[in-house]
Amino acid sequence: MKRAVLVLTALAVLGVNIVFAQNAVLNQRKPAAADTDLVIQIADITENALFYPVDIDGIKMEVLAVRAPDGTIRTAFNTCQVCYNSGRGYFVQQGTVLVCQNCGRRYRMSQVERQAGGCNPVPIFPVNKKVTDSTITISKEYLEQAKAMFASWKRG
Repeated sequence: MKRAVLVLTALAVLGVNIVFAQNAVLNQRKPAAADTDLVIQIADITENALFYPVDIDGIKMEVLAVRAPDGTIRTAFNTCQVCYNSGRGYFVQQGTVLVCQNCGRRYRMSQVERQAGGCNPVPIFPVNKKVTDSTITISKEYLEQAKAMFASWKRG
Protein backbone atom coordinates (compact mmCIF):
# COMPACT_ATOMS: atom_id res chain seq x y z
CA MET A 1 0.00 0.00 0.00
CA LYS A 2 2.78 2.43 0.92
CA ARG A 3 4.50 1.63 -2.37
CA ALA A 4 1.35 2.52 -4.35
CA VAL A 5 1.05 5.80 -2.47
CA LEU A 6 4.70 6.60 -3.18
CA VAL A 7 4.28 5.80 -6.88
CA LEU A 8 1.14 7.94 -7.12
CA THR A 9 2.84 10.76 -5.22
CA ALA A 10 5.87 10.57 -7.51
CA LEU A 11 3.62 10.64 -10.58
CA ALA A 12 1.68 13.59 -9.21
CA VAL A 13 4.90 15.49 -8.54
CA LEU A 14 6.20 14.55 -11.99
CA GLY A 15 2.91 15.68 -13.52
CA VAL A 16 3.18 19.02 -11.77
CA ASN A 17 6.77 19.36 -12.96
CA ILE A 18 5.71 18.54 -16.50
CA VAL A 19 3.04 21.26 -16.31
CA PHE A 20 5.60 23.76 -14.96
CA ALA A 21 8.07 22.78 -17.71
CA GLN A 22 5.38 23.14 -20.36
CA ASN A 23 4.33 26.54 -18.99
CA ALA A 24 7.98 27.65 -19.07
CA VAL A 25 7.95 26.98 -22.83
CA LEU A 26 4.53 28.58 -23.23
CA ASN A 27 3.78 32.21 -22.41
CA GLN A 28 7.33 33.44 -22.92
CA ARG A 29 7.70 37.16 -22.62
CA LYS A 30 10.34 38.99 -24.57
CA PRO A 31 12.26 42.02 -23.24
CA ALA A 32 10.13 45.13 -22.96
CA ALA A 33 10.25 47.98 -25.45
CA ALA A 34 9.53 51.54 -24.31
CA ASP A 35 8.30 54.53 -26.30
CA THR A 36 9.52 53.15 -29.62
CA ASP A 37 8.43 50.99 -32.53
CA LEU A 38 8.07 47.30 -31.66
CA VAL A 39 10.27 45.11 -33.86
CA ILE A 40 9.58 41.37 -33.83
CA GLN A 41 12.09 38.92 -35.31
CA ILE A 42 10.22 36.50 -37.57
CA ALA A 43 12.79 33.75 -36.89
CA ASP A 44 11.66 33.74 -33.21
CA ILE A 45 8.00 33.00 -33.98
CA THR A 46 6.73 29.43 -33.50
CA GLU A 47 3.41 27.75 -32.71
CA ASN A 48 3.94 28.87 -29.11
CA ALA A 49 2.75 32.44 -28.72
CA LEU A 50 5.41 34.98 -27.76
CA PHE A 51 4.39 38.00 -25.73
CA TYR A 52 6.07 41.36 -26.30
CA PRO A 53 5.66 43.88 -23.46
CA VAL A 54 5.57 47.50 -24.57
CA ASP A 55 5.46 50.65 -22.46
CA ILE A 56 4.03 53.64 -24.29
CA ASP A 57 3.93 56.88 -22.33
CA GLY A 58 3.82 54.92 -19.06
CA ILE A 59 1.00 52.59 -20.16
CA LYS A 60 2.00 48.91 -20.06
CA MET A 61 0.77 47.00 -23.08
CA GLU A 62 1.50 43.68 -24.75
CA VAL A 63 1.53 42.31 -28.29
CA LEU A 64 1.44 38.61 -29.05
CA ALA A 65 2.84 36.88 -32.12
CA VAL A 66 2.33 33.26 -33.13
CA ARG A 67 2.75 30.99 -36.14
CA ALA A 68 -0.69 29.63 -37.03
CA PRO A 69 -1.17 26.02 -38.20
CA ASP A 70 -1.21 27.22 -41.84
CA GLY A 71 2.32 28.66 -41.36
CA THR A 72 1.30 32.31 -41.37
CA ILE A 73 2.46 34.62 -38.62
CA ARG A 74 -0.33 36.32 -36.70
CA THR A 75 -0.12 39.33 -34.40
CA ALA A 76 -2.58 40.83 -31.95
CA PHE A 77 -2.76 43.03 -28.90
CA ASN A 78 -2.94 40.86 -25.79
CA THR A 79 -6.31 42.18 -24.74
CA CYS A 80 -9.86 41.94 -26.06
CA GLN A 81 -12.56 44.43 -26.90
CA VAL A 82 -15.06 42.89 -24.49
CA CYS A 83 -12.99 42.17 -21.38
CA TYR A 84 -10.27 44.86 -21.49
CA ASN A 85 -12.00 47.15 -18.97
CA SER A 86 -11.84 44.40 -16.34
CA GLY A 87 -8.04 44.60 -16.38
CA ARG A 88 -7.94 40.80 -16.68
CA GLY A 89 -8.94 40.68 -20.34
CA TYR A 90 -5.63 39.25 -21.48
CA PHE A 91 -4.67 35.85 -22.84
CA VAL A 92 -2.28 33.09 -21.82
CA GLN A 93 -1.51 30.01 -23.84
CA GLN A 94 -2.69 26.67 -22.49
CA GLY A 95 -1.69 23.81 -24.75
CA THR A 96 -2.58 24.85 -28.29
CA VAL A 97 -5.09 27.56 -27.40
CA LEU A 98 -5.15 31.06 -25.94
CA VAL A 99 -7.43 31.48 -22.92
CA CYS A 100 -8.93 34.80 -21.79
CA GLN A 101 -8.08 35.32 -18.12
CA ASN A 102 -11.32 37.21 -17.53
CA CYS A 103 -14.06 35.09 -19.11
CA GLY A 104 -12.23 31.84 -19.89
CA ARG A 105 -13.05 31.79 -23.62
CA ARG A 106 -10.58 29.77 -25.67
CA TYR A 107 -9.15 30.65 -29.09
CA ARG A 108 -7.19 28.53 -31.53
CA MET A 109 -4.04 30.05 -32.98
CA SER A 110 -5.75 29.93 -36.39
CA GLN A 111 -8.27 32.51 -35.08
CA VAL A 112 -5.66 35.13 -34.12
CA GLU A 113 -5.72 38.21 -36.39
CA ARG A 114 -8.83 37.01 -38.20
CA GLN A 115 -11.57 39.18 -36.74
CA ALA A 116 -12.03 42.37 -34.79
CA GLY A 117 -14.62 42.65 -32.03
CA GLY A 118 -15.73 40.18 -29.44
CA CYS A 119 -13.66 38.55 -26.74
CA ASN A 120 -10.67 37.60 -28.83
CA PRO A 121 -7.16 39.02 -29.06
CA VAL A 122 -7.45 42.43 -30.77
CA PRO A 123 -5.94 41.83 -34.22
CA ILE A 124 -3.10 43.82 -35.68
CA PHE A 125 -3.97 43.60 -39.36
CA PRO A 126 -1.38 43.81 -42.18
CA VAL A 127 -2.25 47.46 -42.84
CA ASN A 128 -1.09 48.30 -39.29
CA LYS A 129 2.35 46.71 -39.45
CA LYS A 130 5.34 46.54 -41.76
CA VAL A 131 6.54 43.04 -42.63
CA THR A 132 9.90 42.25 -44.22
CA ASP A 133 11.64 38.91 -44.75
CA SER A 134 13.05 39.04 -41.24
CA THR A 135 10.96 41.41 -39.10
CA ILE A 136 7.51 42.68 -38.25
CA THR A 137 7.43 46.31 -37.14
CA ILE A 138 4.51 47.87 -35.33
CA SER A 139 4.95 51.61 -35.20
CA LYS A 140 4.97 53.62 -32.01
CA GLU A 141 2.16 55.72 -33.48
CA TYR A 142 -0.05 52.67 -33.92
CA LEU A 143 0.80 51.44 -30.42
CA GLU A 144 -0.17 54.87 -29.05
CA GLN A 145 -3.62 54.47 -30.63
CA ALA A 146 -4.18 51.28 -28.59
CA LYS A 147 -3.22 52.71 -25.17
CA ALA A 148 -6.81 53.16 -24.01
CA MET A 149 -7.43 49.39 -24.18
CA PHE A 150 -4.63 48.88 -21.66
CA ALA A 151 -5.46 51.65 -19.16
CA SER A 152 -6.87 49.12 -16.62
CA TRP A 153 -4.60 46.23 -17.56
CA LYS A 154 -3.51 44.08 -14.61
CA ARG A 155 -1.14 41.55 -16.18
CA GLY A 156 1.82 41.21 -13.85
